[in-house]
Amino acid sequence: MSLEIENLVMRFGGVVAVNDVSLNVKPGMIRGLIGPNGSGKTTIFNVVSGYYKPTSGKVSFDGKVISGLPAHQITALGFARTFQNMRLFKTMTVLDNVLVAMGHHCKTNLWQAMLNPVAVQREDKMLTEKALHLLSLFQIADYARERATSLPYGHQRRVEMARALATDPKIVLFDEPAAGLNEKETEWLSETLLKIRDSGITIFLVEHDMKLVMGICDAVSVLDYGKKIAEGDTKTVSTDPVVIEAYLGKEEDL
Repeated sequence: MSLEIENLVMRFGGVVAVNDVSLNVKPGMIRGLIGPNGSGKTTIFNVVSGYYKPTSGKVSFDGKVISGLPAHQITALGFARTFQNMRLFKTMTVLDNVLVAMGHHCKTNLWQAMLNPVAVQREDKMLTEKALHLLSLFQIADYARERATSLPYGHQRRVEMARALATDPKIVLFDEPAAGLNEKETEWLSETLLKIRDSGITIFLVEHDMKLVMGICDAVSVLDYGKKIAEGDTKTVSTDPVVIEAYLGKEEDL
């Protein structure tokens, strides 16, 4: 199930945030999307995940056009998303933050719950076990009963990632997951993203940590001022003079 972005344009008034961008994310890969601040990366994520309706162009998933659909319908198709600025439920525990993402897995309705409370208890136990398994994957199961926002920043990032996987996604959009992490935490993140990919989940990644990007991505697309300026494997992109200029400036500017 590939994700296809075709001739995408996103304007905000007179500002063109994304300008005729096309790229594809093939199943089972980690596709990196990089570029300087303000280059349009998060705007593309917002279009793909249903927060923005594109000015023109389209986004398709498994051959179905999804651009313009509301976010909850796109999520139901198998998308999950994390954000630059974490959006944890501040008053909830770590476990409850993950469980709330499993709402669409619940099979019992109100009447069934009233008539067969044992079935509800059985379903609650199953979902809790699944949530705890995810927390174990992210090495934060010991904090399950603690308030999520009381954890260190790096652990809060792990909660957000576990919550994204709790929806059983086919593809996850990770928006700068290494932001604010130290070197050891970033190494752990790199290993974990590879495990997620190897489990069969496709990853679309926006990230500024170039060591992480170059170490795990199967392919990379580069944006600058809303336009795609390069694309290819990590070696090709990292040595592209146009990419180097976009990040470092021309020699006379240094």
